[in-house]
Amino acid sequence: MTFGSAARAFLREHGTEAVEHPGGTLYSHLCRVEQRLAAASAAPYVQLAGLTHAAYSTDGFDLALIPWTDRDLLRAVIGSEAEELVYLYGACDRDRTWHALATTSTVHDRFTGQKRVLESHLIVPFVDLSIVNELDVIEQNPALLVNHGDYFRDLFDRWAPLTSPKVADEIQRLMGSRQ
Repeated sequence: MTFGSAARAFLREHGTEAVEHPGGTLYSHLCRVEQRLAAASAAPYVQLAGLTHAAYSTDGFDLALIPWTDRDLLRAVIGSEAEELVYLYGACDRDRTWHALATTSTVHDRFTGQKRVLESHLIVPFVDLSIVNELDVIEQNPALLVNHGDYFRDLFDRWAPLTSPKVADEIQRLMGSRQ
C-alpha cells in the first residue's frame, strides 16, 4: 500500500467523510488540498501533508482525528517528513505566527507554548500548505473572500517571498489583485 492510499484509508477510518466542511466533507477538502499541492508541483511529502493536515486539528478547525501526542501513529501512515509538516501546521498559533512569519520564520506552537524557528527547507512547504488550505476554503465559501479578502491579501503579500511561483499564481487566479 502506498503512503497516499494508506493516508486515505486513515482519513476514512477516522470519520472524515462524515465531517461537514466548506465544499462538502472534511475528506473532500483534504483531497482537494492534496490535489492543489500536486498541481503546484509540491514535493510528494508536502502533498501527503496537505492530505492529512487536519489530523491533529488546526487553529482554524478544532476537530482532531488523533491526539497530537500520538505522532508515531501518523508517522507510520505518511512518513516522517510529511508528519513533521502536519504537526507544524496543526500546532501553529496563527495569531502569534502568521503576521511575522516572513520576517521571523518562527512558528508559535499552540500545543506546547514553545516557538520554533523553521529550517529553510520547511518554510516554503509550510507557507504553501497554509495558503493552499485557505484558498480551498475561500473557493468553496466565496463569502470569506468578501468578508476577509483584505486580511488574506495582506497576509499573502507578506508571504510572497516565501511562496512558490505556482501557489502565487493560484492566489492571483482566485483572489485577483488589489483594486
